[in-house]
Amino acid sequence: MDKNNLASGSEEWIDWGESAAEEGKIMKKMSLPKNVHTGLPAPIVDSVKCSMIKGDYLYFYYGCDGKDDRGWGCGYRTIQTMASWLCYNWPPPKGQHRPPPSLSETQQALVTMGDKPGSFSGSREWIGTFEASLVIDYFYDIPCKLVHIRGGGAELEQVAVEELHQHFQKHGCPVMMGGDRDNSSKGIVGVCTDKNGSHLLIVDPHYYGCQLEREELQKRGWVAWKGVSSLDQCSFYNLCMPQTAKK
Repeated sequence: MDKNNLASGSEEWIDWGESAAEEGKIMKKMSLPKNVHTGLPAPIVDSVKCSMIKGDYLYFYYGCDGKDDRGWGCGYRTIQTMASWLCYNWPPPKGQHRPPPSLSETQQALVTMGDKPGSFSGSREWIGTFEASLVIDYFYDIPCKLVHIRGGGAELEQVAVEELHQHFQKHGCPVMMGGDRDNSSKGIVGVCTDKNGSHLLIVDPHYYGCQLEREELQKRGWVAWKGVSSLDQCSFYNLCMPQTAKK
């Protein structure tokens, strides 16, 4: 993606290059929906505090590049969504932009770093927030803050929500959320709080099918505000938060 050629439209093209397409058996070019939360009504009429993503991003989801990763690829897709925000909004090291890493590139990076064995490359093994932090640092030279929430409504409200408010106010980029009982990766792009509790704006990578317009994604619930109380109260959760603010 080239920041000098960004359009204000609702989608963007990604060029993976010939080598990546051949290695990962994916489409060389693809179109992806952009800023899919735009136009979604707020979940709370009179919010006490609402903190949102700042800047553009693309929505990556199961199979969006032609590779069927249903059942294991949600973490990779959330990393790609986070990386797309960095491509749009973060000055790259050494003056060179790179697109979000493909699934095969992510796996090979984790092998190269020594986090995974060689057999991991080309596998169908899922990854979580810890691996996401390594990948973001590896490709974009950006450290990530990892926050562990042991579980239960009180800690989700008191710890996770406040961390998310602070993150969006300071850094403004998407957050990856995952857990144990609830081990489905989620992209978080906003948080809204009132006296009765909080809602998270979730970009869900588990959609599979032809590309949909943002309105249809919202209508089907793939992009939605969800109450913190609706999360699994018996699951722990982890947050991966890229630290993009200038020191």
